[in-house]
Amino acid sequence: MRNPCSSRAGAGRPTPCCNKVGIKRGPWTPEEDELLTNYINREGEGRWRTLPKKAGLIRCGKSCRLRWMNYLRPSVKRGRIDPDEEDIILRLHRLLGNRYY
Repeated sequence: MRNPCSSRAGAGRPTPCCNKVGIKRGPWTPEEDELLTNYINREGEGRWRTLPKKAGLIRCGKSCRLRWMNYLRPSVKRGRIDPDEEDIILRLHRLLGNRYY
């Protein structure tokens, strides 16, 4: 018997997995950011699939991982690049051109 989570819904797109029904989507609230940050500071990174439930979030694990890695992680640098970084970028562009591989 087929797993209901593996069914497809038109145009080749998978239907939402049955355990993702009711998962919150859209912008994160400051309260959610705080729950995620506190949990990761206490328990550490990883086990993203089980993290939302343990942290008290109604998000999927992938959403939590992306939020942490791209926005909340303390090592994520925001703002203007400094002159040394700009120099590295320009030197590498002169060396490699517009190639991205």
